[in-house]
Amino acid sequence: MIRRVWQHREHPSGFCARYRVDRLVWYQPLPDMPTAIRREKRLKDWPRSYKLSLIEEANPDWQDLYPTLIGLE
Repeated sequence: MIRRVWQHREHPSGFCARYRVDRLVWYQPLPDMPTAIRREKRLKDWPRSYKLSLIEEANPDWQDLYPTLIGLE
């Protein structure tokens, strides 16, 4: 996951470049890639308001969580 977030931050393309996505504000550790893919597909079907609630519950200030993910904080 760290490598993937780094790629999005350092070499944005597509969605990330178009909408200037440059912060990791929510993530969910999962045991393996197939489980993560299933979860991602489920979340994509949720209304935007549900996704915003997930973020704001865990990270109300929308701080960048990348430093925490890589162990800098």
